[in-house]
Amino acid sequence: MGERPYVIDEMLSAKTIAARVEALAAEITRHFADTDKLVVVGLLRGSFVFIADLVRELRLPVEVDFIETSSYGSGMESSREVRILKDLRGKIEGRDVLVVEDIVDTGHTLAHVLHLLAAKKPRRLESCALLDKPSRREVEVRASWVGFEIPDRFVVGYGIDFAQRNRNLPYIGAVRFEE
Repeated sequence: MGERPYVIDEMLSAKTIAARVEALAAEITRHFADTDKLVVVGLLRGSFVFIADLVRELRLPVEVDFIETSSYGSGMESSREVRILKDLRGKIEGRDVLVVEDIVDTGHTLAHVLHLLAAKKPRRLESCALLDKPSRREVEVRASWVGFEIPDRFVVGYGIDFAQRNRNLPYIGAVRFEE
């Protein structure tokens, strides 16, 4: 990454995010109202804060599992090659599954994971993304629920990192490099 100095401009406040997570959880709860248990599959690592907040708001029996993917390394551009670093621990065949992603950018990661999980024959398979950058889409994929549509800016905070930094910010901010 180099040590090029940058600043972070707040885009979405912690309060704005919390209100939207609550609304998303209400919509997801209604959609899966008939489930005996919803398997929430988080895509690590960027979604861990979002997952924690979302599952606490769901009014459903919930099981949480994780998949870890890699498509960025430490850079700011997707490599477009999605690798699975950690697969699910549990079985999802015949179960209701919600994939939770931090951000849908090119779409390669979400498309790859949904394809992989669909092959495991869940009863229902839906997805939720905190952030969506449709201007960057390279593959046809859309999350079932989206928290916020954002412009093409590199963002950090609320679990999302830049070279493993800034995950702990309580808000979403855009990275701006100083000249």
